[in-house]
Amino acid sequence: MLFIGCDLGSTTGKVVIMDESGKILGSSIVRSSRGPKKTMEHALAEAIQKSGINEVDPATGFPKDAYVVATGYGRGSVENINEEISEISCHARGATYLRPTTRTIIDIGGQDCKVISVDETGRVLEFQMNDKCSAGTGRFFEVMGRVLDLSLEDLAAEALKSDKPCAISKQCSVFAESEVISLVNNDVPLPDIAAGIHESIARRIHGMAYKVGIEEDVVLTGGCAQNKALQKALEKRLKMKLGHMDGDPQLAGALGAALFAKEKALKKA
Repeated sequence: MLFIGCDLGSTTGKVVIMDESGKILGSSIVRSSRGPKKTMEHALAEAIQKSGINEVDPATGFPKDAYVVATGYGRGSVENINEEISEISCHARGATYLRPTTRTIIDIGGQDCKVISVDETGRVLEFQMNDKCSAGTGRFFEVMGRVLDLSLEDLAAEALKSDKPCAISKQCSVFAESEVISLVNNDVPLPDIAAGIHESIARRIHGMAYKVGIEEDVVLTGGCAQNKALQKALEKRLKMKLGHMDGDPQLAGALGAALFAKEKALKKA
């Protein structure tokens, strides 16, 4: 039997396919396109191809004899699945699987950010979520990158060159955009502006983490988890090192969904 976790976020779709031994046979991360259903099709097809699976049920599009759990904001749009589970629970499960000593998870997605406190089993104890505005999200990086005419990778690279990050006081992306334009017009060095953008997001996340309660190990998941400048800003603000995860942190939600699929399918067997 196979266990499949699907994480359909606002900007990417992720799929993890796992066998009964817990081995990951295939996974994928694709950009969102024309809604959750189409994104799911692309992500699933890529994961199936990587896993070497040949038998697919033509009626569902999933491999035969598979138990499927969906998570993420688009989970309600996916057909032929067995269950839906919240992204809070799935990220908690996936992160603690990748790093068992995890106690605090910071997940930064395209349009929301979450801080999750978990126990030693990966059970959620408390969480804070910002999905009302783009402050502290990947969308905030995209807006600032567009203002500075930089890709997300170049924005992070510029930030790492700075020894004197400038202060960006506005949390709202609309007002922060105006503030950044003003800094550019005043000839503030680009690396200092880029570093200030990252520190602004770290400040926002620190406020959420304070409400949850910060306990080590702290890990970063989501599409922004590979951003070295953000890691540096968060470590500075939290006054602690972030924990390394043995796996792709962007797949934490899909992995957690696959683990839930395995657990629930075997209970029903």
